[in-house]
Amino acid sequence: MSTASNRSKADKDVREWLPPYKAYDCQYLADWVSVKARWRLSVDPAEQAAIADQAAACPDTEVTGVRAR
Repeated sequence: MSTASNRSKADKDVREWLPPYKAYDCQYLADWVSVKARWRLSVDPAEQAAIADQAAACPDTEVTGVRAR
């Protein structure tokens, strides 16, 4: 990831930022969810809805493990 790309991401979640290389969206989403689940990080209802919407576009990628708090 380039410095400019990393800066554009800042502290945004998957509702607000996905990688510029669209082919990586599903893997990025799966990685995001995995980290959230592993560290038991909170997910608000809006983020959970965005994860569900984006995961629907990823039929070949397992995206599971977080629940809204």
